[in-house]
Amino acid sequence: MAFHRITWHEQYKFATLHNYGCTFRCSFCSYKLRSGAEGRPGFAHPKPQRFLSVDEIKKVLLELQPEKVYFMGGEPTVAKELPEILQFAKTELKAMTKLGHTNGSMLPMDNLDGANVGFKAWSDDLHEKITGRPKQLIYNNFANAFKKGMALAANMVYIPGLVAEDEFKGCLEFLSSLSEDIPFHIMGYIPVPGEPYRRPEDEEMESITQLCRKYLKNVAASHLTTAEALDLACRDDRFRVKTVAGE
Repeated sequence: MAFHRITWHEQYKFATLHNYGCTFRCSFCSYKLRSGAEGRPGFAHPKPQRFLSVDEIKKVLLELQPEKVYFMGGEPTVAKELPEILQFAKTELKAMTKLGHTNGSMLPMDNLDGANVGFKAWSDDLHEKITGRPKQLIYNNFANAFKKGMALAANMVYIPGLVAEDEFKGCLEFLSSLSEDIPFHIMGYIPVPGEPYRRPEDEEMESITQLCRKYLKNVAASHLTTAEALDLACRDDRFRVKTVAGE
């Protein structure tokens, strides 16, 4: 697993390195919108035919001179090249570095300025059922990274009947104990092939949003359709990028 594509946003001056692979096994992973019911959670589809070398990545970044370097795709911290690229981005490019999404299993990291952490559940049993991994490492890592001054945001997928009010409440109490100012994003579940869970109703999204705002000051929500999830650029110009290396 490694980085297989670099995209570039000319207007906002950020480059994104896209990873292949994940350490969690969430059955409701949105990647299955493309890979189908038998797809591997967190693994892009189709599988890349080749991966970029560190030298290739550095060459492209030097040419682009980005102000910000983001890392995305599955779980970006599985890429063994990540520490070297983070150091390069900070020391050579003087760029801001951020994990565009992460499960938090490797936080904090040297030369990493920020991260958007996806929490899966609050209760121990449900977290392990969903991810295959224990919960405490993730929450401890988030707290440690926050205390070290990393710019953190958090999100959670709202899945009626699975990850609902009680799971959100536990996570929100944890986050608010660190700071009420941590940005939090609620993602309405998008049904994926092979899973029994349903998309939340508008009223349910409003209710969970109001719950979150009792704990945190900066709460946002998205309630995408399948079509919107498969074409994020139709709603957000930050996704209107061009591929400059890889596939």
